[in-house]
Amino acid sequence: GLGFNIVGGTDQQYIANDSSIYVSWIKKDGAAYLDGRLQEGDKILAINGKDLKDLRHKDAVELFRNAGYYVSLKIQRRLQPQNGPVGHGGDGESGGLPLAAILVPGLALAATAVWILLRYRQRM
Repeated sequence: GLGFNIVGGTDQQYIANDSSIYVSWIKKDGAAYLDGRLQEGDKILAINGKDLKDLRHKDAVELFRNAGYYVSLKIQRRLQPQNGPVGHGGDGESGGLPLAAILVPGLALAATAVWILLRYRQRM
């Protein structure tokens, strides 16, 4: 297979009032994982040029199963977190501190320590 699961469709809306097809899970070491471009939470707009709008879930699954060896997906990247079981961290944010918040004070502390060490050596 392609190495990922989908949710959504006209009969199984994943997001209220939205019958789009979404990537719900990417299998480690599967084709999509190894390619690296598809992410959990992405909306799939088309597969091999076939629009996925207004399809039942099982019809979308059939399109993916019969996609062939070379597959072209048109996707829309999820920009903001959605409610639901889509994977963690789908918006690309780690949830931690920005790198600059750690590096700037760390570099200032290191520079101060070097300055104190040099001043201490001069007095000896």
